[in-house]
Amino acid sequence: MEPRIGKFGLKQDSLKGETVIITGAGGGIGYEAARSLLWLGANMVIAEINPQLCKQADASLKGLFGGENILTVTCDVGDESSVQDLYTKSIRKFGKVDVIINNATIAVLGQVKDLPIVEWDRSYRVNLRGPVIMARTFLPGMIERDHGVFVCVSSTGTLFLGGYETFKAAQVHLANTLDAELEGTNVYAYTIGPGLVPTDTAKKAIGQLAPLMGMSVDEFFEMNKGAVLSIEEAGAGFALSVVHAEKYRGQEISSFQVLREFEPRSGIAPTGVGSLPLNPDDLQKAQVLCQAVKSTLKDQSEGWKKRSLFERQWVIRDFKKTAGIPVDEWLSALDQLERSLKGEHVVEPLPLEKLSGYYMHLAELAKGFEKDPIKLEDSLKHVYAWRDEVDQLDKLIRI
Repeated sequence: MEPRIGKFGLKQDSLKGETVIITGAGGGIGYEAARSLLWLGANMVIAEINPQLCKQADASLKGLFGGENILTVTCDVGDESSVQDLYTKSIRKFGKVDVIINNATIAVLGQVKDLPIVEWDRSYRVNLRGPVIMARTFLPGMIERDHGVFVCVSSTGTLFLGGYETFKAAQVHLANTLDAELEGTNVYAYTIGPGLVPTDTAKKAIGQLAPLMGMSVDEFFEMNKGAVLSIEEAGAGFALSVVHAEKYRGQEISSFQVLREFEPRSGIAPTGVGSLPLNPDDLQKAQVLCQAVKSTLKDQSEGWKKRSLFERQWVIRDFKKTAGIPVDEWLSALDQLERSLKGEHVVEPLPLEKLSGYYMHLAELAKGFEKDPIKLEDSLKHVYAWRDEVDQLDKLIRI
């Protein structure tokens, strides 16, 4: 049976010659990501602390793909000498390393006030220290060759998992810092969250978490069923993000988002004017709104260029982080939408909710910085007007 990754129109040799290391890949999402990447032709290094899981993954993957482009290494990502051993064996086998996916994790559970400091230390060692050691070890070679991908894996916002998610959230900031430091290179850093996936690690954690929230494990999954991905789907999302790493550089994304963005389409455009089935009145409104949104964003980006170097860099990175893609790509996408509204070509879906979210982010920043209530009210009036234009456009073109 064709794997999930095979349903996205990619060639099986899309990543031929690329060498990928996935930590914690003896099972679960890491293993499925490895399987997807091997299907795409990559050389694969399985880094796993559990020797038994290492052997099982090695045997299983070699049974599926042969052994020529597979290496398994028992590795403790929190130990510098162990990671150096991983580096040495990977270079000896494949000559270079192009992609790192920091999938290794341990989930510690408990209220912050109750969780022993030894558990915080254990979590830090794997969930933050490990990715930092991986970056220090493998990024220099990528930078020297001006080619590479460094992927952090995040998780945020769950009650009773502070000892785990504090360091997983820190990986977002690690990737953001790397993105800034790698600006101008062809080495890309970003963060991906797998979503709610029923791995053994997740089931064990939820088995302890659900009772603290007053529900059973089944009730927990039922409550969150809209966010649940299968292990194979989450792994395919990881692999698909690597293929499109340039698109995602500097962003915090999820497997669900990646799968949705590249979900195969029938290729049949909807009926109507161009690719958008709007009535004449709505079409005219959408054209006016698109021009307004583009004009606003273009004026803002021109204004950024007049700021000091430090301010300009901060604003540009803040926009990309919040709006999902750089401002130049947004302006290009809005150009394409405008042409589509004129019936010239088919438009791809635009994440206008992210641009709307950026303007809400600006409003929150204004509330924190502007102390004069009159000036604040005037600023918010403009920001909310920009947001409303985006929201109205999104509502009109959403099919």
